[in-house]
Amino acid sequence: MTTLEARPAGDDVHLLAEGPVWDGARERLLWVDIDAGDVLTGTLEGGRVRTVSRTHVDVTVGAVVPTAGGDLLVAGREVLHLLHSDGTTREVARVLPHDSGRRLNDGACDPAGRFLVGTLSLGERTRGPGTETLHRLEHDGGLTTLDADLTLSNGLAWSPDGGVLYSADTLAGVVRARGYDPATGATGPWHAALHVTPGWPDGLRVDSAGNLWIAVWGAAQVRCHRPDGTLLHVVEVPAPHTSALAFTGPALTTLVITTASAELSAEQRAAQPGSGRLFTVDLAPLGVAGLPTTPWRPTPTPTPTLREH
Repeated sequence: MTTLEARPAGDDVHLLAEGPVWDGARERLLWVDIDAGDVLTGTLEGGRVRTVSRTHVDVTVGAVVPTAGGDLLVAGREVLHLLHSDGTTREVARVLPHDSGRRLNDGACDPAGRFLVGTLSLGERTRGPGTETLHRLEHDGGLTTLDADLTLSNGLAWSPDGGVLYSADTLAGVVRARGYDPATGATGPWHAALHVTPGWPDGLRVDSAGNLWIAVWGAAQVRCHRPDGTLLHVVEVPAPHTSALAFTGPALTTLVITTASAELSAEQRAAQPGSGRLFTVDLAPLGVAGLPTTPWRPTPTPTPTLREH
């Protein structure tokens, strides 16, 4: 097992930084500050991230992905928004009823360009079987519910060939896996691919070799596992609430890690001053690279291209 140390990537402190995405076509980093309701863009300069823009979109913002044309699809509190380059927005789809006591959380595009997004409760949370949901925005604008038994829907990623969907159920401490057909959207039954402890699985990504990289909330770590669960690498992060990650840069070898200052006392924040900042790790010496981001496509491509090992 290899242990790596994450380095600060900037001085900006976020409430709940989440969902980093590398838009390779435009060489920019996208991420959100959930509790602030903001979408941020930045550039990667060595191991540093320079914030370029910050746009307020909704009361909370759970996720952002680029579109093929350069706009941004944003998961707001209950609605999916399209954020244009001029700062204007329009509603794409309502996922949750108004004042549902829940909000949209992490999201990602499947290999065919459909957008998946999950939910979490804004009320009392328990570790038992849940009623949170995972939805998919179809090419025709309709919504399909993939799960309705989650405790807190979180990170999403696909195997390099697109045939396996991984999803984190945070409060259950489980990363689920199921068969997935990008061409048709058909899914198989899920099974527990990984039980995460200590800490809770939050954002996740899959690298080009098919290994899972998981941000572990409460453990100040990112952990890399083979699909069979074998632990390969641990990234130590000087912030307890490690929330999400992305493979960035031209070669997709710079790991950007988001963290949160929310849900920490003043004493904890003083003891962990890195909380809420972004961090980076150079994975090139390990020979590790990520997979490119699939943009949101509101209409299907003629033949969805599957990623190869």
